Amino acid sequence: METQLFQRLKRIPDKNELENLEDLSHALCGNSFVQKGSLNEHMMIHTGEKPFTCTQCGKSFNRKSFLKEHLRSHTGVKSFSCDQCDKTFVFSSSLRAHLKVHTGVKPRFCTFCGKSFPILQTLKEHERIHTGVKPYMCFDCGKTFTRSSVLKSHQRVHTGEKPYKCSHCGKSFSQLKTLKNHQRVHTGEKPYQCSSCGKSFTQISHLRTKKHCFK
Repeated sequence: METQLFQRLKRIPDKNELENLEDLSHALCGNSFVQKGSLNEHMMIHTGEKPFTCTQCGKSFNRKSFLKEHLRSHTGVKSFSCDQCDKTFVFSSSLRAHLKVHTGVKPRFCTFCGKSFPILQTLKEHERIHTGVKPYMCFDCGKTFTRSSVLKSHQRVHTGEKPYKCSHCGKSFSQLKTLKNHQRVHTGEKPYQCSSCGKSFTQISHLRTKKHCFK
């Protein structure tokens, strides 16, 4: 037996039956389209068809443009740059969300502590500190995390991947913060200063020991 949806889809008129393309109206939700190609693309929302598949992970999309944007998550190419700082992003939507940081506007408030945030995603990540929810799990060891970025960083422990390379000596690291700490060996930078004796250190862990104050 044909479903009601399928019956309605069959009744969509061909463009040759219409006086002009502007009359090509969507039979299900009332949306109208100038081009039949746009109508066909829109129809996939109703039919659930996703003909554009990622060859790297198998995820499918109903629009070619969505697949193209998704592929950036595999290449790691960050083509969207913030004109107010040096941060770059894979997706334009991530850049738009980031720009709110520079405006100073923080309309999202934590219901637990009242702290405010510029975007909803940052608020959700913060609230997990209060709720203890860790939705991102490592399938290799079962460890869970509050943020997907922390999970991705952790997984390098299992894969052995070291994508961060020192430009001075060529040594590679799995974590960006580890690379930054290492580079101070070459630059001589000591950003952590003791408020008691004024001595500076390359690593914050060395400052926290406080043993230097007794030497």
